[in-house]
Order: sequence, then C-alpha cells, then structure tokens
Amino acid sequence: MQKPQWKTVGGTLLRVTAVWAVSTLTMLALAGILPDFRLKSDGGDSATRIAITAAIGAGAFGVLSALVWPLLVRALLLMPALVLGLLVFVLNGSMLLIAISLIPDGRGAVEPETAVVVAAVMSAASSATSTFLTVRDDGAYRRRLARLAGRRRRRLGEDGGSEEPPGTVFLQLDGVGHAVLREALRERDNRPPVMPTVARLIRSTHKVMPWRTDWSSQTGASQLGILHGSNEDVPAFRWYEKKSGEVMVSNRPTSAAVLQRRAAARAGHDGLLTVDGASRGNLFTGGAEQLALVLSVAARRGPHNRSRSGYFAYFADPANATRTAVSFLAEVVREIRQAARAKLRRETPRVKRGGLYPFIRAFATVVERDVVVTAVMGDILSGRTAIYADLVAYDEVAHHSGPRSRDARQVLARLDRSIALIAKVADRAPRDYRIVLLSDHGQSPGETFAGAYGLTLEDLVRVGCGLPVSRRAGRTPSGAEAREAGRAALHRPEKPEVDGDGRCAGVGDTAAVAGGGAPASDPIVLASGNLGLVSFPDVPGRMSREQIDARHPALLRTLADHPGVGFLLVRSEAQGAVVLGAEGAEHRLDTGEVFGTSPLTVFGPGAEAAVRRTAHFRNTPDIMVNSAYDPARGTVHAFEEQIGSHGGLGGEQGHPFLLWPAELTPPVAAGEELVGAERVHRVLRRWLEEADGPQVPEKETAATGEAYAPGAEALMGAGPAVAEAPAAQGPTEVAVPVDTGLPRASDVARTVQDSRWDGAPAAPFTVVRPVVPNKTR
Repeated sequence: MQKPQWKTVGGTLLRVTAVWAVSTLTMLALAGILPDFRLKSDGGDSATRIAITAAIGAGAFGVLSALVWPLLVRALLLMPALVLGLLVFVLNGSMLLIAISLIPDGRGAVEPETAVVVAAVMSAASSATSTFLTVRDDGAYRRRLARLAGRRRRRLGEDGGSEEPPGTVFLQLDGVGHAVLREALRERDNRPPVMPTVARLIRSTHKVMPWRTDWSSQTGASQLGILHGSNEDVPAFRWYEKKSGEVMVSNRPTSAAVLQRRAAARAGHDGLLTVDGASRGNLFTGGAEQLALVLSVAARRGPHNRSRSGYFAYFADPANATRTAVSFLAEVVREIRQAARAKLRRETPRVKRGGLYPFIRAFATVVERDVVVTAVMGDILSGRTAIYADLVAYDEVAHHSGPRSRDARQVLARLDRSIALIAKVADRAPRDYRIVLLSDHGQSPGETFAGAYGLTLEDLVRVGCGLPVSRRAGRTPSGAEAREAGRAALHRPEKPEVDGDGRCAGVGDTAAVAGGGAPASDPIVLASGNLGLVSFPDVPGRMSREQIDARHPALLRTLADHPGVGFLLVRSEAQGAVVLGAEGAEHRLDTGEVFGTSPLTVFGPGAEAAVRRTAHFRNTPDIMVNSAYDPARGTVHAFEEQIGSHGGLGGEQGHPFLLWPAELTPPVAAGEELVGAERVHRVLRRWLEEADGPQVPEKETAATGEAYAPGAEALMGAGPAVAEAPAAQGPTEVAVPVDTGLPRASDVARTVQDSRWDGAPAAPFTVVRPVVPNKTR
C-alpha cells in the first residue's frame, strides 16, 4: 500500500530541517573557534540574535549549494577533473562568502581563507546528516528506488507488468592475482582477513578460480579481449607499427580508440555491454552507451564527451567533491610518508617514487575509485542490465611498492570496502543483481632488469648491434593505466612515444627512428613489464632471423645468453617461429623441433601455445624478449621501473582470478583450464544469456544482411586443411562467431605468413591443426 502523499512530504521536510539545524550548529561552533569568522555586529548581539544569524547563513549556504553548485559543476565539466577537484574548496568557500553577504545588517563576516574551511566542514556535516537520515528512512529509500525503476520502465517502453531479469555487475580488480586474492581472504594470527567482504562471498554464495592470460599479460590485451571478444594483433602494452611509423600504447586514448575499432571489426560486434550497458573506469567502452572515465573516448573534446560526464554525477554534490579532495591530499601525504619509510629502512627491491607519482597514485586510489564506485551505484539504482567497472588502485600501488607490500594490502582493504558498499546498494536495487569479480592479470615481483644488471634492455640491444651506449640512463615510467588516465583528466596532450630526436619519449627503453635525426639502423626498444620488443624501423615488414644475423651477427646470442633474459622470439625464413634460449637452446614452434632444453619449459604449461599464438600476429616485432623467471621465488625482471610487473610470461602475472555466483554455470568443465581473455569474454556473454540478459548483436554485412561471421562456412563444410592464400595477401585466417564457444581460427588452421601490414611475401609453409570441440558451451 502506497504511503499518503503528506507522509512523503513530511519526511522530506524533516530531513531538510535536520540538515539545516546541523549546519546552523556547525556554523555557530566554527564562529566560536575561528577568529576570522563572526556572526554578530561590532557592538555585540544576544545569543538569540546570533543563532538567528547563523540560521540565515546556513539556510542561504544550503540553498546556494543545492541550486548553484550543480550549475557550476556542469559549466566547468570541460575543465580538467583534477583541477576541478582542487577548485572544490575555492568554489565552496566562494558560495559561503555569498551566503554570509546575504545576512541582513552585515552581521556576518569571514575572511576568504577561513570561508574555505567553514564551507568544507559544513558540507561534510550536512552530507553526513542527510545520508544518515536517508539510510534510516527505509520508506524514503524504497520510494527513490521505485521512482528510478519507473523512470527506467518508461525509458524502455515497458508496462511494468513483468519482473525484470537479474542484472550483472562485473567488477575488475586490476592487477590482483589469484594467489594474492587467496592470501587476502585468509585469517592470520586471529586477525580478520584483508578482504572480509570477498571472503564472505566465497563462504556463502560465490566460487572462485584462476584463469590464464595470453602472453601479453596486461590490461590492454586482457580487457580488450574480455570486453570486445578479440585481442588479436596486440602483442604487448606498447609496440611499434612499421607501416604507420607510430608507437601504439594501450593506455593512450588515441591508441585505445584504434584498438577498440579493430577488435570490433574482428569480433563482429561492438562489445559485451552493447545492450543497456555501462562502462566505468575502463580502457575500452565494451560497446556501452553509458561511460565514465573510459580512455578510448577520452581524446574527444567538447560537451559530447560522455566519458567526462561521469564527473558531473559525482561532483554535483559539494560534499562528495570536498571529501574526495581531502582524501586526495591525504593519499599524497600517505605515499610520501610510505616512500620515505621504505628508503629509510633500505627496503629492496625499491624504485624511485618521487616527482608526480604521489599525485598519480592519489588519482588512481581516490579520484578514480570514488567516481567509478559512485557511477556503479547509480547504474544499479537505475536498474541497468550490464555494468563493467575497473578499479585500478591496487595495480598502481603494487607496481611501485610490490604486490605483497603493506601498502598494497591497505589498498586491497579499501577496495573491499568499496565492494561492500556496492553489494549493499545491489541488495536494495529495483532488480536483482549478480556480482562477478575478476582481474585482468596478476603481478610478479622482482628487481628491475636495470637494477639487477646495471644496464637497460636498450643498452644490451645496442651492445649486441655494436652501437654506442648512451651514458644518459633514462627512467622508464610506469605503464599503469592510471598514468594516462590522469593525463586525460588533466586534459594534457598525449606525450609522444617518439620525440623529434628519434628517441622514444616516455618509454625509457628507447631508440632512434629513421628520419628522426639519428642513424636509420638504430633499433626501437620498447618495454611492457618484463616483456621487451625490438624493431628495426628502416627494414619494411617483419625482419627475419637470417636478416638480423646478417646485419648484426652478435645481437641474438648477446640477448639470449644474458642471465636476465629468459628467451627470445624471432621469425625464421626456413623454420617459421623460433624461440631462442641460452647455450644454443632452440624451440621451433611451427615444426615442433627442440634443440637442447626448450627455453619455455621453466615458464610452465601453456607457455608454448601462448607464444605460438603471438608469433603470427601482424604486429609482432622483429624480436620479442621475455625476461628470466625464477620459479623458486616467482620473480621476474621488469624492463620498466617496476618492482611488481606484468606484461610477459613468468609467475603470478599470468594467473588472475574469476569469482562468480554459484547459481551460474561453471566457466569451464571440471578439469579444464580457462585460458585467454577471448574465452573469458565468451564465458561472461554466456552468463548474461543465462540471466535472460541482453544478447550482444552481431553486425550485419552490407551485401547479405546476415550476421557478420567471416569464414564460418569453412567450419561447416570445409575439409581439415585451409587453402593457401596468394602470397601477396596478408595472413589467412578462418574466423569463428564469437559466441559459438569453438576455438578461434588460429587453433583450427593457419597459413603462416610473414606478419606485416604491407602484404609482403609469406613464409613457405602451412600449419594445420585439428578442431577440438569446446564442451563447456
């Protein structure tokens, strides 16, 4: 039975009155404490008159906050988000100055710097009071949910006669490996677990398992595969494309937009979130219309950039803005203190954490977290069907402090509280919600390559090429997603990876580019965690092993025999994809021949298949270098300035987790392993379908109007082999509809050709593999 209208109005009036009273008392208390803030005339006033003055001031400030503040935020929406956050105090203080000026007879006075403090305290007090009363008033909360649900039904044209199927919230805990998660769920020395909310989920309603990433164990490849169904031709976090002469970087907005378009074209659909979806804090949209802090659209300028509109929903509340600004500054201080403590204790391994890093960390652990979590809660309350959000805080801190450091555990605890908040909102949403937690990769600890051996990977490559080694050692910045997200929030222009002198700016492991002012033969050396990529820009197409040996006879052996290098991947004109290791070890992936002990053995099962898949990407560089891996300690050597890294093979970086409600079907059959981000995408799509959720629509071809599934007919009636393509064409591949659950064409059959964009002649052999049915679908 619906409550009478007068009770609804009465509840609202009660909350407004309570907030007004608390604001008045707060203002009176601050007037008694702060010397530059008064609420009486110069000749003095009675206590009653002072109270009336405070009530007028509090009321004027409340009205201005309710009416003017949202207009200010919307007007400033195109400003950098971090600048807006720092302006919160000034804007709030300015409104208080205006409110004080509205008090009759000039009885109020406050200095501008004091107004900032008074406004911040009053906003926090009024927000806390309003939140407390709203939470206590279940009727008001239910009425708000009913309004949101009714608004949604009207938007979708529904009559409300049938109950909506469950929605799904996918929360990505960036960089949290399966082993780290399990440790965070255990009680130690009679102390509660680091993540008690997740521990309760597993004990009661959820199950968890690890999955294995592709060779490129980083967010760019993993999230692209998870959200868009294809991460083909993404060999690393950053790579050099010879045809365009550009360095692609996964967390650069323009590169992310290109990768998203390529993935959608290959997969035949726009992504996991195409129908009634929301994408929050991700590198890619997943096809969603509702966006906030999504890098692939962050390069857009103007009011139509829906990614930045997510800021408005959060900062429209001055209390939210004040709280986040205070937390941001506190996090900066916390990072400076923790970095100083690590230096004083001489902790090893350790990297430099000065410069802008404290602010980048604060952006990832405070601003991004607060905006994303608030956006997700808004999506839940509005009944959106599929929500995917990335929380990057742990990944950013673990890169610089270590995956199992005290700093990283504290971040995990705060993420757990965010999960608890989202779960509470989901319990009271207008529809049921299933919460799925997952990570895109883990992190492997270890001293940096430069720290362990005194030279960078670029130095080693130049030594092998007989080139002079620069004495100027450049620092490789973190490849974490938060760095470019922070630049986008600041509206900073994208930093070019290759500068005017031909050196790769901002990468550290750098080289010269033809025409850039340095010798054309200089290699480009890029880093992606413990994965290195070497390209020779003056040689069109992918350079073969034979060409490399002819030009630089010592290079491959110099790299392969170095103790910090685990293996190299090159392409041979005669044998195809070849893995080289120390002491002449060699594994020919396409023929199966092994000479000596395979360099891939130490990296565990699945390494061979992962490297073989990447070996035939069109963007695979001339040489791929994976650092050494110590299985006893689980350590690798990052080619970047990171003591917790990911991007290649070795250790926990390749073993993220997937946690799902037990009522959903298992990701894979018993005894099977979930391998690859593309397969995770198929699992998530299946779970949406099981909840009668949105079916991701396949694109239609212009000619036939049929669903886009190039090469599907080959699976239906073709023989076991694939006809070879003309030599002048690019790699031939039989594509499979994303939702069939069958292996990709690369697992069915592949004509192995030279992996280049410009259509150079193919290598003279074909590899054919049998079709293995997937029994989990």
